[in-house]
Amino acid sequence: MKTTAQPFNFDEILPRSNGDSMKWNQYPADVLPLWVADMDFKAPEAVISALQERVAQGVFGYPSESEEMRSAVVDWLSGRFDWKISPEAVILLPGVVNGFNLACQAVTQPGDAVLIQTPVYPPFLRVAGYAGGQQQEMELTRNAQGDYSIDFDCFEASFTNRTRAFVLCSPHNPVGRVWRHDELERMAAVCAERDAVIISDEIHADLVFSGSRHIPIASLNAETAQRTITLIAPSKTFNIPGLCCSLAVIENETLRRQFMHARRGLVGEVNLLGQTAALAAYRHGAEWLEAALQYMQANRDLLVKTVREELPQLHITRPEGTYLAWIDCRDAGLGNDPYKFFLEKAKVALNDGARFGKGGEGFVRLNFACPRSILEEALSRMVKSLQ
Repeated sequence: MKTTAQPFNFDEILPRSNGDSMKWNQYPADVLPLWVADMDFKAPEAVISALQERVAQGVFGYPSESEEMRSAVVDWLSGRFDWKISPEAVILLPGVVNGFNLACQAVTQPGDAVLIQTPVYPPFLRVAGYAGGQQQEMELTRNAQGDYSIDFDCFEASFTNRTRAFVLCSPHNPVGRVWRHDELERMAAVCAERDAVIISDEIHADLVFSGSRHIPIASLNAETAQRTITLIAPSKTFNIPGLCCSLAVIENETLRRQFMHARRGLVGEVNLLGQTAALAAYRHGAEWLEAALQYMQANRDLLVKTVREELPQLHITRPEGTYLAWIDCRDAGLGNDPYKFFLEKAKVALNDGARFGKGGEGFVRLNFACPRSILEEALSRMVKSLQ
């Protein structure tokens, strides 16, 4: 049954196998891939048209960072989050992972410590080591209902006199939390007290469902803005990750100089087509995004309902943001590797929770940004595999 009005047909099955898709080529053809954070939807038509027009020019010289691009980012952040920034605070990057690694190397010295919260997006686990520093971890608290929160006594105790940076995931991947205003304020206050820079990965900022609201931590107040490096991107929002365009927002001029110094000779500019797509997305993609969010929210609700009613061995909480579900398989009798079980028995590829650090063992991550028929088939296979 169609659930979206034209021109947004999110039910369309796109031919992604046997092509250049990492998501669809990682596993054999009989496996449904619900793993890497990559939507199975066409990008907004405005993005496709802008790329076609740019390619038709036939000249692909070195691009400049246009003021129009920075202006589009400023307008997007203002309109969507009421976050007022200056155009000079915006730095274009080829990727958010590049960005938070650069940020860490810009604000720490070898031997300094970097704090992260687990379970978390796997590249976070390597940030401190890449900078020659010490990784500090605190595990998020999970209650009996499966909801995650921050134990702030533990958070404060995790800082030492060597902690120079806190890397925040907001909204959180993989647990799906959208941090509340009071939670962000408390994290920011502790970082201010300990004089730690906040490096905030907010790549999923636009992917928040009804009932929740994303708040950029740098938008809390002027003091927090001055100690924060925020990483955002149109890549997850508009399904254009292969075009490699992301952004850092750094309002503190000194931090911005440090960041650019760390970048020199190592991280290049955003490619021409990445800039073209990003500009079109931010200028003309809002209607598509709202339709996609509505569709993915229905997918989320179907997933949660199915797990709770037909897969009682598993436990799931309803994600507030991202299109990624975090599923607890520890009571299903699947051993320590539920990822392998579903891959082999159900022919469904998920993410292995153990790769997300402490607190991820026995979990899997499922990407529900796909046509509903694919999600339904994957869930059917998972039900049958556990019967």
